[in-house]
Order: sequence, then structure tokens, then C-alpha cells
Amino acid sequence: MTGTMWVPRSRGAVSGTLLVLLGVWGAFIPFVGPYFDYAYTPDNTWDYTTGRLLLEILPGAGVVLGGLLVLGSANRAAAMLGGWLAALSGAWFVLGVPLSAVWESPTVGEPIGGTTRQFLEYVGFFGGLGVTIVFLAAFALGRFAVVGVREVERAAQAVTPEERVTTAPAAAPERERATGWRRFSWRRSRHASTR
Repeated sequence: MTGTMWVPRSRGAVSGTLLVLLGVWGAFIPFVGPYFDYAYTPDNTWDYTTGRLLLEILPGAGVVLGGLLVLGSANRAAAMLGGWLAALSGAWFVLGVPLSAVWESPTVGEPIGGTTRQFLEYVGFFGGLGVTIVFLAAFALGRFAVVGVREVERAAQAVTPEERVTTAPAAAPERERATGWRRFSWRRSRHASTR
């Protein structure tokens, strides 16, 4: 089954590209968002804090790395590792903010603006972004978990004749005859009992 570890690179192209784009968004939106009055405090452009590092930059980098593995890997195990890395990073976008309120280390800050803008900021910075990343990572994991027909055919072509396990050719027809006779006798007995 080692021959089925190969997958076509196109299998993770769309989800990998979207994961990379979302990871870049998650890592850079705290720095460029204040240009558009879309920010958490401190709402200064390119203002670095430890809270931004732990809750936005590191998970964003994890999603980018996971997306690149999904996008460019032709190995099923490496692509699935990338999917898991992206999924865990996306989960951290969702869970990091509530957990940062519990610990006494740096937090992300407060959203600026009115109620609607604060809702949109949470969705774009953390909650909605993280859920979308987890969804795309799970989609990629599902696609890489399935062994396609092309992979099986390619693995079968790579197997040498010495590695092939052959069955006795006489065993299969005998089994078919026995199975057919059992079906026939079962039908006859069922019809006989209903008369």
C-alpha cells in the first residue's frame, strides 16, 4: 500500500491556495486593518504586541505553512500533516481570544467602533476566519484520506511481478459454482415452503 502514498498535486490546489490566503489575512490584518478603521486596540498601523504575536501572527503562519504543504505536496502523509496544522491553527483563531481572557498574559485588545463593526471585526479577525480555516482544512483532509482510482492503478503498475500474490486459478470457478448452487437451492426451498 506504500504506492498509494502518492497523490496528484492538483488534489490540494484549491483548498491549499485558500488556506494560504486566509493565513496571510489572519497574520497581516492586525497591522493593516487600522488603515480602514477595522482593528482591535491598539489601533495603530504596524503596531506589534505580544498578544498579536500569540493570537494572530503565529496561527496565521501555521495556516500558511499548512496551506503550502496541502498545495504543493505529492505525498499523502505530508499533505495530511499540512491539513492538520492548518486545522489546529484555525481552531486557535477561534479559541485563542476566549482563552486569553482567562490567562494573565497579553491579550488581543478591544475591538473599536460600534456594535456592528465590533461584530464584523471579531468575525474577520478571529471567529469567522478560524471557522473557515477549519472547514477548508477538514475538506483537504477528507480529499487526501480517499485513495483514488488513479493512485491504485499507479501503485499496481509499480508492483513487480515477484511481489504480486496470485491465487490458484481453479479456486475461483469452484467457489462460483458452489455459491450459485447455494443460491439456486435456497430459492427452490423458499418456493417449496410457500406452496
